[in-house]
Formats: sequence, C-alpha cells, structure tokens
Amino acid sequence: MEKKIARLRRAKSTRAHIRELGVPRLSVLRTGQHVYAQVFSADGSKVLAAANTTQSDVRDGLKSAKNTEAAARVGRAIAEKAKAAGIDKVAFDRSGYRYHGRVKALADAAREGGLQF
Repeated sequence: MEKKIARLRRAKSTRAHIRELGVPRLSVLRTGQHVYAQVFSADGSKVLAAANTTQSDVRDGLKSAKNTEAAARVGRAIAEKAKAAGIDKVAFDRSGYRYHGRVKALADAAREGGLQF
C-alpha cells in the first residue's frame, strides 16, 4: 500500500500544477491488464475524450492489451478523439507513474497523432 500512496501523492502534486495552467489534462491509468487515457476539461469537471484497451476498435489485432504496442494504440486513439473534440494542446498527467514503458509509448503516440504537450 505504501507504493500506491506514494504514487497518489505524486499525482496529486502534478494535478495541482496542471490546474494552475488552465489547459485540458491528458490523464493515464495503467493496470496489470489494460491502459486507459482520458482528456479532462481544464477544471477537471468533464471528460472530453477517452480511449482504452477494452474498446474493440483499439484492441483489434493486438496480441495483448498490456504491452507498449497496446499503449501506443491508445495514444493514437486518444489523439484522434481529442482532435475531433477541437483540442490541440493538453497537459500530460502521468498519474504519478514513471515516464517509461507504457506511459512513454502512449505519450509518444499521442504526440505523433497531433497533440501538443
């Protein structure tokens, strides 16, 4: 539990800083089986776009929903949905996770898809 508490403490600090920026937030959640991404409004009250590995359009053709390839596909999907909602610039909220592996793959794919952060 101490590991989770430390991650949530880091996430809280990051979110406080992002709130001051006043731009939409791209938040990442990774579990043992799936990867989720959501774009929240600047105040955090509304979800403007969402993508995850449980969606059939993202999961088609993947061997596993828990690797970096799946995370990259989620990143591309969230970029498409955010662009469709008229969002170009976001703040990346890694939710206290280290910036490597699945989190980095998702971020890189979202940047390639046209999101700026």
